[in-house]
Amino acid sequence: MKQRLGPLFELAYAGLMTNVLLTLACAPLVALLMTTDPARSWPLLAALTPLAGPALCGAFAVLAKHADGTPVRTFGRVWRASARRAVPLVAVAATTVVVLAVDLRYAWGRQVGALVIPMLVVAMILVSATTLLALVVLAERPAVRLRDACRVSLYLAVRHWYLTLFSLAVLGLLEALLSTRPAIALGLAAAPLLYVVWAGSRFSLNAAMPPASAASEGAA
Repeated sequence: MKQRLGPLFELAYAGLMTNVLLTLACAPLVALLMTTDPARSWPLLAALTPLAGPALCGAFAVLAKHADGTPVRTFGRVWRASARRAVPLVAVAATTVVVLAVDLRYAWGRQVGALVIPMLVVAMILVSATTLLALVVLAERPAVRLRDACRVSLYLAVRHWYLTLFSLAVLGLLEALLSTRPAIALGLAAAPLLYVVWAGSRFSLNAAMPPASAASEGAA
């Protein structure tokens, strides 16, 4: 019975600690979400969004190695190792998405909108998807060159577009919960939703970055 319940307890513990560590790592962003109206405070939210980069890398690493039973150590190690690349990556992505969103709003309802809006939406999706996959790469290989991670991530995000859209939809659900019910999002929903996002993204990356277990088996 203990052997059956052991993995479940490990997964539950990893999920709970992931939520706690995410909340602590993104404390300024969380405080802003809980005390302001996101529709009005979005410039500050966009400015603080880069804090989520290394935090997501740490969360992905914990969820990937939940059986190790060391979520705090894993999160801290990956956060430190990935911060130098993850923060500027998310900062550039957030700035790009904000600029594209402003352009989209300007084009909305104008004659040029029929031509420009679809391109802007596709560009926003590609930027978001590339950033997401690159964060999964950094969670596993924090020392990888950012340019290489983004190039591979863009290609695989397009190649596995169905998984990309699904992962972005799950992230959209998490963002909606964060905006409306931050306590529920960070207390319960974050870890399972991020696990789904990580699993889909990791599958997309298998062609270019096989899991460590598969790589060791191939070497043997």
